[in-house]
Amino acid sequence: MRFLEKIFQSLSHQVLPTACIACGHFQKLTVCNKCLSSLQTDGLLNYECCIQCGIALRAYEIPRKLCTQCINLPPSFDHTLCLDRYDGILQEGLHQFKYQKRIAFADGLSRAWNHVLASQSMHISADYLLPVPLSIQKLAARGFNQSWELARRIYCASYIQKSPYILKRHHYSSHQAGGTLVNRKTSIQGMFYIDPVHIELLKGKSVIVFDDVMTSGATLNEIARILKDNGASRVINWVLLRTSRPA
Repeated sequence: MRFLEKIFQSLSHQVLPTACIACGHFQKLTVCNKCLSSLQTDGLLNYECCIQCGIALRAYEIPRKLCTQCINLPPSFDHTLCLDRYDGILQEGLHQFKYQKRIAFADGLSRAWNHVLASQSMHISADYLLPVPLSIQKLAARGFNQSWELARRIYCASYIQKSPYILKRHHYSSHQAGGTLVNRKTSIQGMFYIDPVHIELLKGKSVIVFDDVMTSGATLNEIARILKDNGASRVINWVLLRTSRPA
């Protein structure tokens, strides 16, 4: 299946017209070189960010390289690597991919990640790369897990095993976006679990969790807690887009 997919992608890039998912200009690449250059020079990578949660730091926080929230309430995860701000040039492309089911946009979004962050992500030591899961009901409704479609396309060391089956999620009918931090933390508790078949695999392992968007960090914090409760030694977040903190 992957072989046929690669053939189709190759033919599409050579024969079919396409447009940059960021600026909309028609050209061969899914993300044009101008937009890739913009990400390289103005992306979140160029800002002083909290090494634990990835949020852009305020001036007084820079010396410790940690935001006030991570100092006062240390999360369960150990490090976060983000490509760009949520309100940056990839926001519309992500919305089209995620909500309009334009799954081909996954190639452009992952290409942006690989262009800007491959030098870092290829050298991060870990054992597993897991996407934030959807419940079976949500997966059936959407048709795909956006975090997995991105994660399986991004570059990482060959010894890191990618799997969408280890981390699972119970179904929850309420939509989390827009709630307060306290409500988010409360609503997400108990939502995730490890497939019992795979629990032994995590003992003493370092795990990367990939998500398309990080807002309050409540989801990723709960996942990290579950992973560490089941024996993982270290949890790293890889996030496509990171929201800014409220003014």
